[in-house]
Amino acid sequence: MESKRIEKKMRKIESKREKDRVFKKDSSFLKVEENVFDIPTLHLLYNFAKKGYIKELGGSVSTGKEANIFHAAGNDDNEYAVKIYRISASTFKLMDPYIIKDRRFESIGNDRKKMIFAWARKEFQNLKRINRIGIPSPEPIAVDRNILIMSFLGKDGVRYPQLRDYDMTREEVNNTFETILQYMNLMYNEADLIHSDLSEYNILMNPDKGIPYIIDVGQAVTTDHPNAYEFLYRDAQNMIRFFSKYDIELSPKDIIERTVGKKEDNT
Repeated sequence: MESKRIEKKMRKIESKREKDRVFKKDSSFLKVEENVFDIPTLHLLYNFAKKGYIKELGGSVSTGKEANIFHAAGNDDNEYAVKIYRISASTFKLMDPYIIKDRRFESIGNDRKKMIFAWARKEFQNLKRINRIGIPSPEPIAVDRNILIMSFLGKDGVRYPQLRDYDMTREEVNNTFETILQYMNLMYNEADLIHSDLSEYNILMNPDKGIPYIIDVGQAVTTDHPNAYEFLYRDAQNMIRFFSKYDIELSPKDIIERTVGKKEDNT
């Protein structure tokens, strides 16, 4: 009886994916599907459906170098984002600096699968940390192997726009910039984290509230990471590069002093 119920749920998931294929039969989409939905990943989706996390899997929301995010409906009628890290992703070697030297994941070695599974757990843990201190971001729901389930930032399957695509008034620019600096400060001093890839691509804007949400924190490192200052400096540079077009002029050192709360001499 239980197995029939699970099969019914997964038929719904497959049915939804088939409907999406009707509208997305281009070769690039099919290639993404093949790379993401291997047999072990489908088994994991079965398990998440069995546990009641998802009842319907929708179309792709975003495609990254290492992972794809899909919209999903939960049994509680809430919307969720299902992030699936691709086991075959060749770019994960670029992620070594963010995880091999992270004291939380010192024992994973160089095994590709272990690294990918650790990366998913790392993002889950980092989301828990920043949620705990009140930074707007996806709420982590569950993680297993290469799949992370979190709350969906958007409505009716449409994700909030990235900061780079969001039109702002001068007042909104100033408020958004100051808010992001506050997030950096909170992450550093309260969550013991540095985002390490903060940019206009990894910040979503809630159009109803006009506030930024921090996403993609898998690469975030603890403040005692050997490359912590390098990553923090790069985050500061990215914010300066983006906001300079709005005539906000600060140096990376200025941002670091404001967000970390102390002067840094090793620029």
